[in-house]
Amino acid sequence: MNAWNAAESADFRGPLDVTRAATVVLDARDLVIGWSPAARRLLGYAPAEIIGRPLETFLPAAEAAGPAWAERAQEASPSGSEPRTARHRDGRLLPVAITTCALSAPADAGAAPSRILVAAALDEQQVWDSQQSMLHGLATQSPVGLGIYDRDLRLTWANTAFVREIGHPLREFLGARADALYPDGEFVTEGYPRTLIEVMSNVLDTGEPILDLHFVGQQPSDPGPDHVWSCSYYRLQDARGQVIGVCEDAFDITERYQAQRRLNLLVAAGTRIGTTLDMTVTAREMTEVAVPDFAAMVTVDLVQSVLEGAEPDPGNGTLPTLVRVATRRADDPPGAPPHDPYRVAYPPGSLPYRSLSSGGMVRGESSMVVPLRSGGTAMGLVTFSRGELPSLFDKGEVELADELVTRTAVCLDNARRFTREHTAALTLQRNLLPQHLPEQSAVDLAYRYLPSDEGAGVGGDWFDVIELSGTRVGLVVGDVVGHGLEAAATMGRLRTTVRALARLDLSPDELLSRLDDLVGQTAEDRADRIGTDAAPDDVATGVTCLYAVYDPVSRHCTMARAGHLPPAVVDADGRLYFPDLPAGPPLGLGGLPFESLELELPVGSLIALFTDGLVEARERDVDEGLELLGRVLADHRRPLDELCDRALAELLPDGPAADDSALLLVRTHELDARQVAAWELPAEPAAVGRARELATGQLREWGLEELSYTTELVVSELVTNAVRHAEGPLHLRLLRDLTLLTEVSDTGHTSPHLRHAASDDEGGRGLFIVAQLVQRWGTRYTPYGKTIWTEQAFPPRYPGARRPSVRPARAQGRSDGSP
Repeated sequence: MNAWNAAESADFRGPLDVTRAATVVLDARDLVIGWSPAARRLLGYAPAEIIGRPLETFLPAAEAAGPAWAERAQEASPSGSEPRTARHRDGRLLPVAITTCALSAPADAGAAPSRILVAAALDEQQVWDSQQSMLHGLATQSPVGLGIYDRDLRLTWANTAFVREIGHPLREFLGARADALYPDGEFVTEGYPRTLIEVMSNVLDTGEPILDLHFVGQQPSDPGPDHVWSCSYYRLQDARGQVIGVCEDAFDITERYQAQRRLNLLVAAGTRIGTTLDMTVTAREMTEVAVPDFAAMVTVDLVQSVLEGAEPDPGNGTLPTLVRVATRRADDPPGAPPHDPYRVAYPPGSLPYRSLSSGGMVRGESSMVVPLRSGGTAMGLVTFSRGELPSLFDKGEVELADELVTRTAVCLDNARRFTREHTAALTLQRNLLPQHLPEQSAVDLAYRYLPSDEGAGVGGDWFDVIELSGTRVGLVVGDVVGHGLEAAATMGRLRTTVRALARLDLSPDELLSRLDDLVGQTAEDRADRIGTDAAPDDVATGVTCLYAVYDPVSRHCTMARAGHLPPAVVDADGRLYFPDLPAGPPLGLGGLPFESLELELPVGSLIALFTDGLVEARERDVDEGLELLGRVLADHRRPLDELCDRALAELLPDGPAADDSALLLVRTHELDARQVAAWELPAEPAAVGRARELATGQLREWGLEELSYTTELVVSELVTNAVRHAEGPLHLRLLRDLTLLTEVSDTGHTSPHLRHAASDDEGGRGLFIVAQLVQRWGTRYTPYGKTIWTEQAFPPRYPGARRPSVRPARAQGRSDGSP
């Protein structure tokens, strides 16, 4: 017991120790027969002045120090000393503490020593008594466990709190090494050794105290859940500076530690749960927060309809179908990939079954099931499980689990609402985008549409291919700012409008002008509805569009754009360029003109129309994206579908971006000269017969005699109307493509109207008859006049005849069926 042996040299005996206090020896008659130097210092009498005089000389019997404080001092004194009032040589009264000790002497000893009286200043004695009381309380009453270890780190002394934690009498573990008292515990404070022996050895070697280390282990007296102690260690030295051991104080902070841990979990839940609007990801985030700090395993099951974005269904007595979307265990390796969702079913009587049936939390041995609720209806279940050691979740843990699940439920419900809107917008977008593209011979086509990632929501990009008269084709790509249902609906309105205007055979600049007027009017109408203080529709400044018309007969491509990126063009020799096409303002601004640009394209030229989502990204600007696209298109002779895939791989290697991406690739064809017949005729009545002859002769050459009768009627009516209502030369053109096209052009700008003639009318029936005989007919205008055209299907047995057909529009999409 080296610690106590060394401590004996220290002065622990207090102010009434005879080696230090004022000592007076009295005989049987209470006469002073001995006077110590300390007594002279305390009371002022020299030995010659006091020896032989009675005790009352310096300690009057009738005088006291005051009953109240004397009683308090007596009660507080562990040494049993008596408070009295002594008289100093100079007459002053001194409060002192007195204790006496009888000596073995016969009653009639006379002047022989009878007893010894020891006195000390009362304030000094009171301080010492207070210290003794404090030390006694520290040893017996303090909640802080105190232990003293010698240089071999063996326990030499412990207070009552320490003994209580061990749960055995001190004698049974006195002398035990520190690591034997808590064999499975370890320190969890970062930056320090993890074992008791390492920590104490470090204190012995360096002399540096270590404060507030958190030690986790099982309490020997209660081998249940782990406890946490705040431990401090400092080195002990004797009066000569020799190291005698280490003192440990430890305070059980399990409740405080658990409360702090729960608070940390809630803080982590607030920052780590709900970072996305994906329900599966949100569920996984919840398990990552709860494991391992709260539970050894956590599972999250969601009602299948909720996972699909539907409102939670209260049900009609039957339990809903559950899908396991997240599972996490404490022993899962870091970075372990999440499992795919799968359906789960629970047997009657199980905790999840009871929780789902009752709608409340259910606890079992080592597990707890808490329902995910929204609006009073369960969206799913969260199951918390302990480790191998069975123990119930306490009240605080139940409250924490409820808070974690409540926060998760709010995030899941937000994600569910987003999923519902996103699904609706995606469905709307998918239905508004081209479902089928017409078969035509003017160009070869390939296209990809990649919706934005789910974090950004559905956007308003669109593309279209429109079959026009005269074997021409209209090519459209556009972009509506924003995301969600409104952007998708706006895109649908604009796409429908563009198709309607394109069927009027308007030039690209004229089509954009009319579309601009429509968008501007829509924004003004919306502003009127929502009030002047509200922001107008983003469509007013957020719609861009590019419209191009390609004619395979002339190989001319006319295009105009409204704030959109120009197309990329690769000619037949592989030269890439971006046409210097006037930008024009975005749609809806109004007041600014649009300009068209006409290009003559060699056969086999490649045109790429795209939206900015394809070429622009957070990590690169548009110019870099255009350069990447140019590299892909440089290999222009590759199949168009392959070029589309390569473009997405190069520009969007990580899949969907924050914006929609549309890409339309077009390779131009030229209508063979043998498929075109054109004549110029004078604007006179004789031209009608000549036109019939030319048309029927050409049909014989093409082997289409079956269409001669109808074609003669069509040509007669159209040429007659042109001679009657127009001036200048007339032009007749026949085109043998997928159908037979008949066109009559003149310099007039008045379109003929289909009408029902009265029984007594001499005319007005020709165009009506023509309309009944052909598949389609219409009028298109040019800077020089107008063209009336008709379209007839080939006879079924005509060699090489192809009926006009459509092919489904293909889009690059997600595995869930999104476009």
